[in-house]
Amino acid sequence: MLYSNVALKYIETNGNRNPEMSNYLLPIALLLGSNVFMTFAWYGHLKFTDRPLWIVILVSWAIAFFEYCLQVPGNRIGYRVYNPAQLKTIQEIITLVVFVAFSTLYLGAAIKWNHIVGFALIVAASFFIFLD
Repeated sequence: MLYSNVALKYIETNGNRNPEMSNYLLPIALLLGSNVFMTFAWYGHLKFTDRPLWIVILVSWAIAFFEYCLQVPGNRIGYRVYNPAQLKTIQEIITLVVFVAFSTLYLGAAIKWNHIVGFALIVAASFFIFLD
């Protein structure tokens, strides 16, 4: 796999196996990239409501393929240092950030105060997922 030589490598420190920092950061970067693709796959077609539905479905599936090319290795690498609940929480926080940017910049939709409060509560809830 492309990422195996860099991100999956472990180093020895005082006899303990400690994951390299890339094992923590690379999954976040890959999940960020995958979420950009997925957001376009899910919502990008909203600017093209005049196109036949079958075409936007095919285009969305094509975009989603590239999302999976980033998401699968991102989760696999991340699983070495994060538990499944933490990986899902990271994905959800990334989703909120990407969606707000996409919604305002690409779709021109306004983000209202209640959206911000709701998103902030989700981010606050994620704090508890990372408590050990």
